[in-house]
Amino acid sequence: MADAPQIPDEAEVRARWSNFAWTAENAEQAKQVIARYPEGRQQSAVMALLDLAQRQVGAETQTQGWLPVPVIEYVAAQLDMPYMRAYEVVTFYTMYNMAPVGRYHVQVCGTTPCMLRGSDDVLAACKNKGLVKGHTTPDGLFTLTEVECLGACTNAPMVQINDDNFEDLTY
Repeated sequence: MADAPQIPDEAEVRARWSNFAWTAENAEQAKQVIARYPEGRQQSAVMALLDLAQRQVGAETQTQGWLPVPVIEYVAAQLDMPYMRAYEVVTFYTMYNMAPVGRYHVQVCGTTPCMLRGSDDVLAACKNKGLVKGHTTPDGLFTLTEVECLGACTNAPMVQINDDNFEDLTY
C-alpha cells in the first residue's frame, strides 16, 4: 500500500511556519468549533481544527495544503493537548497531508474493493499522464497518492481530487 511520507521538520520549515496563527476568519471559526464541545472535551475538536489549519496553509501556499509540524503544535496548544496526540490523528487519517502537495491532490483508493475493480488501471492512467505516485509534478499542480479506503467501495474504483470524489471509473 501507499508509503506514508514523513512530516518534514527541517529548520526551513520551522522558520516558515513557526509564527503560524489563525486568520481572523479562521480564528472565529475555530472558536465556534471548540464551543460545540462540552467543558473538558474541547480536544475532540482536533480533527476539525487540523482540517481548518491545513486549508489555511493551502490558501497561503496556493496548494491543497499540508500540516507542517509548527502548525500541528499550534493546534495542539490551542486545545491544551500533547503534540503527540494531534500528530497521531494526522498520521492516521489520509485526509491530512503530511508533506507539501500540489494544487490538485489526486488520491487513488488502493484497498481491495477498488483494486479488484480496477484501481491499478486508474493508477496506470495517471502514470500515462505523467503523474508519479508519491510525487508532485514539476509545475506544482498535481500530486498523486495511493491511499487507504475513501469510503466509496460500492462505486469502486474511485479517486478523490481535492474535495471531490469520482467513482465507477474505467480506463
